[in-house]
Amino acid sequence: MQHRIIVLGAGYTGASAAGRLARRLHRDDVTITLVNADPDFVERVRLHELAVGRQLRPRPFSEMFRGTGVQLRLADVTRVDADRKTVTVTGPGTRGAMEELEYDTLVYALGSGWNDQGVPGATEHAHEIAGRAGALRLRERLAALDAGQPVVVVGGGLTGVEAASEIAEARPDLAVSLAARGGLGDWLSGKGREHLRKVFAGLGVTVHEHATVTGVEPGRVTLADGRAVPAAVTVWTTGFAVHPIAAATTLEVTGTGQIVVDRTMRSVSHPDVYAVGDAAMAMGPGDKPLRMSCASGTPAAWQAADAIAARLTGGKLPDLPIRYFNQCVSLGRREGLIQYVTADDRAVDAALTGRLAAVYKELVCKGAAWGVAHPTLGLPVRRRVVRAVREEAAARTAPAVRTSTPA
Repeated sequence: MQHRIIVLGAGYTGASAAGRLARRLHRDDVTITLVNADPDFVERVRLHELAVGRQLRPRPFSEMFRGTGVQLRLADVTRVDADRKTVTVTGPGTRGAMEELEYDTLVYALGSGWNDQGVPGATEHAHEIAGRAGALRLRERLAALDAGQPVVVVGGGLTGVEAASEIAEARPDLAVSLAARGGLGDWLSGKGREHLRKVFAGLGVTVHEHATVTGVEPGRVTLADGRAVPAAVTVWTTGFAVHPIAAATTLEVTGTGQIVVDRTMRSVSHPDVYAVGDAAMAMGPGDKPLRMSCASGTPAAWQAADAIAARLTGGKLPDLPIRYFNQCVSLGRREGLIQYVTADDRAVDAALTGRLAAVYKELVCKGAAWGVAHPTLGLPVRRRVVRAVREEAAARTAPAVRTSTPA
């Protein structure tokens, strides 16, 4: 009987984990099922580009995983029973009915969506770009705006900075502003902050610093100090919230619903479950939680896949620390910022700026997508046998041993 591996979610981390497992384990010994609601891979780091009208290259999973042995299952995950080791799904293949899938090993990579932070009116009146559907809705809304209309991006983190600069560059006729809870780019080095301010000034982006948004209405956002900022369109980028399914299980999770894992991305409460990407609470250098990002999520997916393969085949467990090197920020199509950081993600003085930084960021995005789209290329294919599966098969085919009782 083959060992059944189910991977939930085919974003950067889930798709990477499935492809790496296909490289590491012998097809006769395992089945690898990748469950995802959409038939195409979504380049989440480019959704701000999609929102302003740029077309992204289609990457259908049917082509990406052809010949790898990974079985794609198009379905929505509705429940995980970590004690019974089952996943409940519904989708095109189930004709709307619920279906249970059994697993021996589960890789949970359902990721995250946008987080309205409980702000009144945000869900009803703001746009999000945490998923393709949201980015497409925002694209349609931006295209309908007349010149001079105001667009407010709420959130001063990486997503907000990239969204504001992208919209301002693509639509210089709009009045784009950014509302940041802290100072603009306060996580950057002095050089990084200076460059960010210079680019925003050149693009005509107005910045509201130390401005907490307390309400969103049609036509405006309200700040904590009582000011109202006009907004024909509000774009919400104040962070991510993990998929709620894990919190409804018996898995040990944090208060935010992330699955608590060890250094190999294995659940601390259920050893047959691994969590990667935004869904996992993993500790990085300095005993700091890894932030939700592709920079930490993809190495975590590799770590989990290699750990699963090692445990199934009797190999050596991976023990490579997941660390940071830089933060890559696109500021439109012509400008960029590469902020170099310490292993635990603190900015250092060094930063790359300008056109060269934009090219660097583009290469990083292309490299990440290429790695997902070519799951069995890049690293050597070293498929190892699963010992338990081979031993069980050998036991089933071994001739019976006759015993006799002495007279």
